Amino acid sequence: MQASSLNLSLDYCELSFPVYGQQLPADHGYGLYSALVQKQQTLREQPWLQIQTISGIPDHKGIISLRKNSVLKLRLPLDKLPFVLPLSGQEIIIGLHTISLGIPRINALKATDHLKARIVTIKNHEEPESFLEVAHGQLRDIGIQADIGIPIDAEGKYDRKTIKIQRYSVIGFGLHIWGLNEQDSILLQKVGLGGKRRMGCGVFISVS
Repeated sequence: MQASSLNLSLDYCELSFPVYGQQLPADHGYGLYSALVQKQQTLREQPWLQIQTISGIPDHKGIISLRKNSVLKLRLPLDKLPFVLPLSGQEIIIGLHTISLGIPRINALKATDHLKARIVTIKNHEEPESFLEVAHGQLRDIGIQADIGIPIDAEGKYDRKTIKIQRYSVIGFGLHIWGLNEQDSILLQKVGLGGKRRMGCGVFISVS
C-alpha cells in the first residue's frame, strides 16, 4: 500500500468480534442493530457506524447456522472505539436467538481495486436501471471514478435482495465496484453507499 492510501486508512478501522452461538435469522440486519443499541445506547443513529451482517450457513428457510469462525464486523473511526469496545463479552438477543461476542480484533482498512456489497439500498430506486444510475451519481459526488455493476444470480436475473425493517421490506441490489485506485478504495470502505449502513447495507468488502 502506498503512503497516500496508508495515511487515509489510519483514522478508520474494522473491529471483528468472534460470535458464539448456534443460529440467527438470515435477515438479521435490523435486529442486530437494535440489539447492539440496547447494549450501547450511544450507538443509536450514529452516522459513522457501519455494521456488517454475520455470515453463516443458510438453510434456505430463513435461518443461518453460525460457523466456528463467524464474526461481527463493525467499521468506524478510530476515535470512536470507546463507543463499541464495551460490547466485548456481551450477550446479544436477536429475535429468538442469543449470541455472545468475544474480544475483538482491530484491523486497518486495506485497499483493493475490486469491492462488493452484499446489498445496497437507495430510496425510491428499486429497478436496476435507475438504481445503477443513482449509485453511479453517488460515487461521483464523493469523487470516485470506477465501474459498477449488479451481479447476476443463478437464474440469470439481477441480484435483487430485500431486508426487513420492523414491518416493512426494503429492496436493494448486490453491487460490485471495480477499477478503484487505492485512495478511492479506502474512501469507499469508509463512507459506504446508499442507506441503512447500520443494518448491513452499503458496506463494501474485498472481492477475494
